[in-house]
Amino acid sequence: MRTAALFPGQGSVTAETRETLVRLRPDLYELAVAELGHDPFERAGNGFLGQPLVYCASLAGWSRLAVERVDVVAGHSLGELSALAAAGAIDEAEGLRLVILRGRLMEAAEQEAGAAGGMLALRASRAAGGALARGYGLSVAADNSPDQVVLSGDRHALEALAHDIAAGGRDVKLLPIAGAFHSPAMESARERFGRALAATPFDRPRIPVVSSVSAAPMDEPRRRLAQSLTTEVRWRETLISLHGRGVRRFVEVGPGRVLTDLVAGAARNGHEAGWLEAA
Repeated sequence: MRTAALFPGQGSVTAETRETLVRLRPDLYELAVAELGHDPFERAGNGFLGQPLVYCASLAGWSRLAVERVDVVAGHSLGELSALAAAGAIDEAEGLRLVILRGRLMEAAEQEAGAAGGMLALRASRAAGGALARGYGLSVAADNSPDQVVLSGDRHALEALAHDIAAGGRDVKLLPIAGAFHSPAMESARERFGRALAATPFDRPRIPVVSSVSAAPMDEPRRRLAQSLTTEVRWRETLISLHGRGVRRFVEVGPGRVLTDLVAGAARNGHEAGWLEAA
């Protein structure tokens, strides 16, 4: 039975995040304070600058795993940087600086867009979600499971779609994220982030990393990390890829249990996802 460690993305900060981070990795907490110039817990929450909290808390969670029992790692969106740091492909401090820069560039891109953006989760297949996105001028931000997709784009369009879906009796949720992540609205952030990544040293990972951009082994981390800002997270396919590599045990490393729930959903829908057995 092979084991995959999964690293969550933005929006995963919980009430226990600070205590866990300070207890397990006070060095990372202090580095985050130094790099940001303030206590991230006082201002960030789940906003753009909540990203460093998720990154640091994920590495704190990683520190208490029996690492020798982990066969492969994967990260959802922001979690790709956490996964690469855990696998030794990038220095932890360098990764933190990239995470902070990523959040600031995404915030700047959102402000430059001149219109409020957001994200919405709904119960639908990738095909159905894609059709809705096209109809409302939105983008598919994440294909999370056989029955959940996340759409991204103009907040007014998202609110209109949410109203129409709810009126039809279907599950829909506007996410508490102020930005059209994984959509063309982040193009300026992608370009600037790409330049920073080009100057960042990467090593060969000690543990295999599967990319949620390609749903395949991480080949070019600089390119994939830049791509992730404007392209959808192929998480459903990533889980299928991990399953195809013999993974039957999934451990969520960071705060929250969003990815744990998505794994459970993929297992329940195994006949659709191509899974042979429950995770």
